[in-house]
Amino acid sequence: MSASSWQGVDIEIKLLVEAIYLRYSYDFRNYSLASLKRRVLLAQRQLECASISEIQHRVLYDPEVFMELLQYLTIPVSEMFRDPVYYLALREKVMPVLRTYPSLKIWVAGCSTGEEVYSIAILLHEEGLLDRSIIYATDINPHSLKQAQRGIFSLDNVPQYTRNYQLAGGRQSFADYYTAAYESVILDKSLKERVTFADHSLATDSVFSETHFISCRNVLIYFNKDLQNRTFGLFHESLCHRGFLGLGSKETIEFSSYASYFEYFSKEERVFRKL
Repeated sequence: MSASSWQGVDIEIKLLVEAIYLRYSYDFRNYSLASLKRRVLLAQRQLECASISEIQHRVLYDPEVFMELLQYLTIPVSEMFRDPVYYLALREKVMPVLRTYPSLKIWVAGCSTGEEVYSIAILLHEEGLLDRSIIYATDINPHSLKQAQRGIFSLDNVPQYTRNYQLAGGRQSFADYYTAAYESVILDKSLKERVTFADHSLATDSVFSETHFISCRNVLIYFNKDLQNRTFGLFHESLCHRGFLGLGSKETIEFSSYASYFEYFSKEERVFRKL
């Protein structure tokens, strides 16, 4: 594809996300263009559209097509206890501090299909903190949220989840937390009793509660700098004094507008603490 053709694609994508915002109030305008391009071109092939402009036309007049497109724009890529060293750092370094609070509010932002939420719930349970915690699990994709609420995952993923759990310092058998049924596993219902699942956009919505710990992993890599700064502002406003922020392995608050408002708490694992 020529440079001028790629320029045309970029323009079509910008028009598409503007149309989505005006029609459905979902704001992808400050997402990374490179990331959006990959996802939209994949959707174009799967939706069998001749052009991105055709996707825009169909989305504007058919909400079901938009919901189908949304699954490509918010591709969930997750697993339980992903990057085990992160959870090990939470267990060994963050949980002892959180234990000093009489009650806890925790926000898992961009929770996708729920793997991270349940991982944190298991960690809190094993550290004796789940019963005094409220976990807010938010995402912009209603289909992902519904799947997260169900707490049902493919049996094929369990061996990897088990290895991750063990490397994260798990204190029991991972099998204690699920029941196998057919080709799936159903996580113990007690893990979600303290979880509130809710629709929330980091691009358009505001803070809804003061929290002690925020985990937002592998979400910011899809945002441009302006949206990253907006997100860090939300997190700063939401966190209590000396609250914790956990990011993905390729994410950092350094070089952002809020770099001076946080300090590294566990640098290698990307855990920060509000100053």
